[in-house]
Amino acid sequence: MSAQEQVTIDMTDDLVFDPDSTTIAPGTTVVWENVGTVGQTVTAYEDEIPDEAEYFTSGGFNNEQAARQGYPDEGNIPGGKTYEHTFDVEGTYGYFCIPHETAGMVAELTVSADADGEGGGGDGGVVPGIPESARVVGIVTVAAMVSIIALAYFFLKYGGDYG
Repeated sequence: MSAQEQVTIDMTDDLVFDPDSTTIAPGTTVVWENVGTVGQTVTAYEDEIPDEAEYFTSGGFNNEQAARQGYPDEGNIPGGKTYEHTFDVEGTYGYFCIPHETAGMVAELTVSADADGEGGGGDGGVVPGIPESARVVGIVTVAAMVSIIALAYFFLKYGGDYG
């Protein structure tokens, strides 16, 4: 894999990193893009990165404590903006969004020479989830169809002979 490869991870108004688990090869640049309107950060958990790895955060801080103390004055990524970091050291990196950490906006990045060469998520071929709105439409449609069939059965069985 070339050292110039790039992978994008979205930060959404649903307060998630998408994908929240990614596997890349060493030398890959990860670009976190805020695709929503809510400000976000990218902040490494200092104790969840390889010992030899460079600490990373969207505020340019040297450690997690400084990043936490510097927010919101520094490190915020507004909607439509990006932050990027190139990963050279193999291992697993845990990171989070400072204002949304308690809401579960945490993720993991694995840097491995065995990466599949596409820099995609580390899901191993898992089918993406169905959006909640599509799920609701499907449930309502099935309920309507069952109701129509039940009504048709009722009218055919009991509603034909009035004379």
